[in-house]
Amino acid sequence: MPISHDFVNCLGVAAKALRERKEEVNRLNVFPVPDGDTGTNMSLTMDMVVSELSKLPQGAPLSQIRKAISYGSLMGARGNSGVITSQILRGICDGLAGATSFDTDTVAKAMARGVEVSYQAVRKPVEGTILTVFRDASDAASQAAQDGMALEDALHFISDAAFASVRRTPELLPVLKENGVVDAGGFGLSILIEAFVGAVTGKEGFIPSASTISRPEPKVAIELINDWEGSAYRYCTEFLLFGDKIDKNEVAQFLTTMGDCDLIVGEVPNFKVHVHTNTPGTVLSYMTERGQVAEVHIHNMQLQSEDRNAKLEAETKDRKPSKPLGFVAVAAGQGMREILESLGVDYVVSGGQTMNPSTKDLLEAVDAVDAESVIIMPNNKNIIMAANAAASESSKPVAVVPTKAVPEAFTAMFAVDLEADMQTNVAAMTQALSGVKCGEVTTAIKDAKAADGTDIHEGDVIGIAGSAIVAVGRAVAQVTLDLLESMGADDYDTLTILAGEDIDDEAFQSIVSSVVEGYPCLEVDDHRGQQPLYPVVLSLE
Repeated sequence: MPISHDFVNCLGVAAKALRERKEEVNRLNVFPVPDGDTGTNMSLTMDMVVSELSKLPQGAPLSQIRKAISYGSLMGARGNSGVITSQILRGICDGLAGATSFDTDTVAKAMARGVEVSYQAVRKPVEGTILTVFRDASDAASQAAQDGMALEDALHFISDAAFASVRRTPELLPVLKENGVVDAGGFGLSILIEAFVGAVTGKEGFIPSASTISRPEPKVAIELINDWEGSAYRYCTEFLLFGDKIDKNEVAQFLTTMGDCDLIVGEVPNFKVHVHTNTPGTVLSYMTERGQVAEVHIHNMQLQSEDRNAKLEAETKDRKPSKPLGFVAVAAGQGMREILESLGVDYVVSGGQTMNPSTKDLLEAVDAVDAESVIIMPNNKNIIMAANAAASESSKPVAVVPTKAVPEAFTAMFAVDLEADMQTNVAAMTQALSGVKCGEVTTAIKDAKAADGTDIHEGDVIGIAGSAIVAVGRAVAQVTLDLLESMGADDYDTLTILAGEDIDDEAFQSIVSSVVEGYPCLEVDDHRGQQPLYPVVLSLE
């Protein structure tokens, strides 16, 4: 099978299959909070790959295909599962360098490189996860190559190995076995592999459709021109030209006599014409004698240039110089956004538990901050990898302070010294996190067990400290108090407590009053965070 347009279509089929089953993957998440988004994150990552591939012309060379997959997966990477998926794809693309055909040996080599790159991307790889599943699938590919399997047989062998690995994940990761599930990321990866294999082999149900990625070649090739400055002619004239008998060479020669920056692109019967001239009427008259003209745009370049220069001069005068250090944070909820901005955060990316921003989202935020260097605070453990990826891809110096909750970012911002450099601030902000303990109250979306073995039922209110469920009940108020007791609130001086969008002022103030009464020595700072899904978010310092 050639690594070409058909290969690209098969990737599109795989992405579509995961998109259709992402909720099935989401439901495998072990933690019973409303952030079961592994399937969503992986699907969004693949959707960006498809988007980048769709921009390629039919018959694009392998080098462009590899670049589109690597770039698209990185820019679209969301959450840990998305970032790891992007690294698997990047490694596979590295392994495809120089390949001329898609055969068993090529697959084995590409997957082996994918294992190397993906494991290198994770500081502490955990077995029983997506990494294990992909490594096992890669081992199967190597075995198939050694045994001289034909491509179709090898691909089915690899797919079977992936699903077998998924079934083994509970034996490698106790938390999976305890909750009676397989690893969500590994299962999502297996869906991608199975769908890709089905598309390659023509398995019923996975036959690629023409609309998956393919799109027709444009009828008119349009080249963007930005060369008005310095032209000897005044009018930039451009339009579409239609005609079955237009002589392209003849028109091109005519345009050279009318001005400069002249071009005619396209093929019979559709063309795009561009020329700088002092007599646009003459040009149009000539063209209408030979065909039909549409979408005519005539710009006075002299006036536009003067206007542009005036605006640039005004902007230069009004613009303040870039500051040395800027800050980007991730948060969900208008209240949280306002607090972060009041503390000096320049750009708040909307996101959190239910929607992890992608690498591209974070890069765009960094670019939007008018600062020489930028510090990112992801405020969620599932966003840290995407933040690190954005930092490595940015054209300006970027560092990540690994905050796992928005209240940690509050504390980190209090440690900022704007007179110091980025690395000094990163060290100080990171050190400040050691004095913060965060907790959250939400509702369980499935049956599970708390850290002490207490049964949790769907609909129960749960209190989470760090990564453990330490309080379970039926009322937000009581669970909040139980959470504080479990966190050892008596040993702290200050409590910051944030109300979510699902709790009204009266109920929230009742909780605050109970906390003040129960912990008279604790300074309580309460705000409306307006975060979704979590009626109470708190931190102790």
